[in-house]
Amino acid sequence: MTAYGDILWQPGASELTHSHMARFARIASARAGADLSAYSALHAWSIAEPAAFWQILAESMGILFQEPAHQVWSPPPAGKMLGARWFTGARLNYAEHLLAGDDRPAALVALAEGAPRRSFSLARLRHEVARCAAALQQWGVGPGDVVAGVTANTPEAVIAMLAATSLGAVWSSCSPDFGAAAVRDRFAQIEPKVLFCTSAYVYGGKLFDCVPATRAVVEGLPTLVKTVLVTHLEPAPAALPAAFAGMEAAVCWWDDALDLAPPRLLTFVGRAFNDPLFIMFSSGTTGVPKAIVHGIGGTLLQHKKELMLHSDIGPGSRLLFYTTCGWMMWNWSVSALATGASLVLFEGSVATPDLGVLWRAVRDLRVTALGTSPKFVATCMSQQMEVRSILGEHAPKTVLTTGAPLLPEHFAWLYAQVPALGSSLHLASISGGTDIISCFMLGSPTLPVRAGEIQCAGLGMAIDAWDEQARPVRGAKAELVCTQPFPAMPLGFWCDPGDQRYHHAYFDYFQDLGFEVWRHGDFVEITPHGGVIVYGRSDATLNPGGVRIGTAELYRQVEGLSAVVDAIAVAHREGGDEAIVLFVKLAPGLVLDPALTAQIKASIKQALTPRHVPKDVVQVQDIPYTRSGKKVELAVTQVLHGEAVVNLAAIGNPESLDDFIAWAKTRQG
Repeated sequence: MTAYGDILWQPGASELTHSHMARFARIASARAGADLSAYSALHAWSIAEPAAFWQILAESMGILFQEPAHQVWSPPPAGKMLGARWFTGARLNYAEHLLAGDDRPAALVALAEGAPRRSFSLARLRHEVARCAAALQQWGVGPGDVVAGVTANTPEAVIAMLAATSLGAVWSSCSPDFGAAAVRDRFAQIEPKVLFCTSAYVYGGKLFDCVPATRAVVEGLPTLVKTVLVTHLEPAPAALPAAFAGMEAAVCWWDDALDLAPPRLLTFVGRAFNDPLFIMFSSGTTGVPKAIVHGIGGTLLQHKKELMLHSDIGPGSRLLFYTTCGWMMWNWSVSALATGASLVLFEGSVATPDLGVLWRAVRDLRVTALGTSPKFVATCMSQQMEVRSILGEHAPKTVLTTGAPLLPEHFAWLYAQVPALGSSLHLASISGGTDIISCFMLGSPTLPVRAGEIQCAGLGMAIDAWDEQARPVRGAKAELVCTQPFPAMPLGFWCDPGDQRYHHAYFDYFQDLGFEVWRHGDFVEITPHGGVIVYGRSDATLNPGGVRIGTAELYRQVEGLSAVVDAIAVAHREGGDEAIVLFVKLAPGLVLDPALTAQIKASIKQALTPRHVPKDVVQVQDIPYTRSGKKVELAVTQVLHGEAVVNLAAIGNPESLDDFIAWAKTRQG
């Protein structure tokens, strides 16, 4: 069995010489007057010299400043993280970067279940963005206004976002599988002026009509000037859906909106580096989703750094990241257009007609960088997918995974099944979040890939692992913190006077010990060679007998059993202590009996410790997940203790909680 830390891949001469990371290291070395060829030296310099690092990065990444900065960075007050300022005086436009450069014949390729493939050259994309921007401008959208989307992952979502941001407006989106209440919880906070909504989509072979939910959303957003209905499955009918009868002045189809607007040249409104670009929402599992505001310059610079340097994506690359418009990975992946790469959008189920559909897309479209989730990898692995036979002679150069820890056996399986040319596959587990719309730790093509580990901290990211006394630790589990400001820190929360909620969310944890640092909420271990192992969310960390246990450790052992399809572990308060309860979803036709329960407990005890063994093992029909594919341990914990689930709309499959509620009632009785 593959163990944590086993080296599965070493960079070759090409990666060490010709990768974007290697080239940047040479530029930085020349400018710094020091040898920064080793990643550890380059990272240390990026932390020690933030002004030099971020300035050189902006220059080498080709950031197009309409007006240059007169100061790259102004540090915060001593002992603080809040209050830093980046690229003061600079003005730029996000959309300009994504639409710059020579024409690319297939800059954007769209695959959608139930719809034909579509392809957009960069020239066509610019044309469509100009048309959409003209419509937005006609409806009064300008700098600082909010434009929102409840959209499938289609070209229209990308075009609408680029049109809005070309005008200096702020974009926010979620996916159409969100219920009306979940959408209103988010967008009512930010008061959008224009709303783009997918009218219908196909998922898993089933057609979903979004019109009723859209009508309910529109009724709850009084600030709307216009709602645009988007259809990608078939041409739009001449009339509006019956639900919008009599609302022709306020609602229109996409094609009508773009056809009626007077033509205009595509221009890009210059905005300050720290002006808002995107509003992202937290998952909402601890209350009404937080509206997190991200800045133009910090987002663009961070995304280009991560895409080009850490993922080696650039001109000639083609990225497909399986995501929805409600997850930050959509914003991240769309930024790949700014690197000169092409983008493949994938809308629909990765299991319809079978699990090979995503791999066939990679093969047929010559995808060089694939982004997916550990859950998808685990499912392919459990179903013994023969990916090698599907990919044939074409395999991606880079595979990125996020959303949960990628376990050692998943690493090994991918290296066995995705044989890139010359065994050059760079597999990078990446981790960060909506909070920073980017990553704290991710990959580097110039470092070895070790099973179960994220390769390194991102350049310019001063991450550490602290124990409860704020002491840095190595080789042990602790809280993930970031101790220095970085440009992709949020500008704050929308409508949060004095940044009180923002400060409470990230900076209060170690405040009583005298430290204002970003505490991210991940339970991690930093290895001696600088890699990072993620053990799960620290708010879901189990604590039986005062010993902290990461849930990812349990999942690795349990989900390795052929009988177990999925699992979730939570702590149940009993007599002043905590007892671990493990809920399992079994393979079809299986029933949890004493023998299987004993096997599960024995495998955990043998692989881990007696403290990891759950007191109870319970069979359930399904495991609850957020809409971005993350297990919801907190919601299960709330159910077990008779508490109301704070925001049920954040859970993609809320009916899965019924079994947990039933079990909790038996314990109460």
